[in-house]
Amino acid sequence: MRAPGEYSADDTVGTDMTLKRFLWTVLIGLLISAVSVPVFISEGSLHIYNRIVPDSRAADYFARQNDATWQPAVLKAADGIQLQAWFFRPAEFNRAAVLLMHGVGDTRLGMTGHLQYLLRNGYAALMPDARGHGASGGGLVTYGLKEARDTAMWAQWLNGQPGVERIYGLGESMGAGVLIESLVYHPGFRAIVAECPFSTFEDVAEYRVGSRLLPLVAWPVVRIASWYSRLRYGVDVMQASPIDALRRRQTPVLLIHGTADVNIPPQESRDLHAANPASTALWEVDGASHVAAQTAEPQEYRRRVLTWFATH
Repeated sequence: MRAPGEYSADDTVGTDMTLKRFLWTVLIGLLISAVSVPVFISEGSLHIYNRIVPDSRAADYFARQNDATWQPAVLKAADGIQLQAWFFRPAEFNRAAVLLMHGVGDTRLGMTGHLQYLLRNGYAALMPDARGHGASGGGLVTYGLKEARDTAMWAQWLNGQPGVERIYGLGESMGAGVLIESLVYHPGFRAIVAECPFSTFEDVAEYRVGSRLLPLVAWPVVRIASWYSRLRYGVDVMQASPIDALRRRQTPVLLIHGTADVNIPPQESRDLHAANPASTALWEVDGASHVAAQTAEPQEYRRRVLTWFATH
């Protein structure tokens, strides 16, 4: 029996073993997190789970409310998937049509706030579900890598509709970025409006990861997520870059961004404007959150959008 306060070599060994087990447990936990967190982020950004499919009764309702007619539109994308849309034509048609592009996780229904004032001002409107959203096919969301070509094809579809002489685009969030990226394919837009776009997917991914975790881990987490998406799906969304598409383009682009946007910061639109100041205009809406500029300044928002289209 040991006297009180007396220790043996076995006590030291036991303490060392406990410390080693703890350190190994921490290390293994960090390694698991280092792999699982980027995989979780990658899968969550590439897929839309629990999709909502728009009901055609909503199209009936908006057509009645705005003295318009509508028809379903179907497009086969370059990779063979089927894309779905609604096409509205007002009774008093000004021979111009607007392609309305929604944000990630939304559907064409998210653009009905724009549909109504456009129809009432004589514009036809095409409202697609982006690939991987709503009723459209496709299992992956690629933030413009594939959607940009889809958008250019929708623009071509619009150009072929009877009576359509001018086409424009209006997009929110991902839809805004995709519209800008579609300019690479020369879709023929007279002008576009992009609310809360990202300048590069890489920038906004690092911003979001940094705001949810720690800024210091954003770079490695985003890179691992990128490697995973390339290995698993053959897609690198880090290559999605509206700012590259916007450089040296002459299509007029009105950039709108709320100063209180914590989803995609207003610096993204500032960077886009700086990349091509000759072809872009930037309106920052004080206090507006993500894609909420129309809510914050409804009359001024509609005035600026309609004026932008009318002057081009």
